[in-house]
Amino acid sequence: MELNKYIDHTLLSSSATETDILKLCEEALKHNFYSVCVNSCYVPIAKQALGRSEVKVCTVVGFPLGAMSTEAKIFEAKKAIEQGASEIDMVMNIGRLKSKNYVAVLKDISDVKRAIGLTPLKVILEISELSKNEIVKACEICIDAKADFIKTSTGFSKSGATLTAVKIMKKTVKDQLKIKASGGIRDAETALKYIEVGVHRIGASSGVAMMTNLTSNSAY
Repeated sequence: MELNKYIDHTLLSSSATETDILKLCEEALKHNFYSVCVNSCYVPIAKQALGRSEVKVCTVVGFPLGAMSTEAKIFEAKKAIEQGASEIDMVMNIGRLKSKNYVAVLKDISDVKRAIGLTPLKVILEISELSKNEIVKACEICIDAKADFIKTSTGFSKSGATLTAVKIMKKTVKDQLKIKASGGIRDAETALKYIEVGVHRIGASSGVAMMTNLTSNSAY
């Protein structure tokens, strides 16, 4: 188990400074995390800081509300890729989903995916805002839209990932999509529980603490 390779080392605070982003990248290089996840304005800085390393740059699009136009999401995603992003985490339009305007939700995601081609697209469902049936429906739409991942949360809503929601997501998508759990995952023990139920990626700002915990606990 290489927990570090599951981690998107994340800093999405609106007050994050350039110095903070450089520190994030230093930590990612030290622990060889899968990626850093930053707001799109910081993609060029992160890309330069990570250089030719294996650590990828992930960025968020339509963040954190998901309620902007599809055209805006497409522009942000394509610009981020042009500047060095390797993965895109976009927020689903939750209001449209709750309005049962499923065609609009599908089009929003599929248009972004079509625009970015082979670049992996993770769709953030914001599970704290959804009922069980809405989580299932959101997952089904993401399958139809040909997304690559579904993601639990932005980390900016009422709560983050839950094992219950992830199990619902996994039961719905089976092996058709990968799952990213994010929001409130702060220690290695919790991260490993998510991996055990089928999660492929962990979004967390506590990656360094997790790795320190793993190093000091031989049980893992």
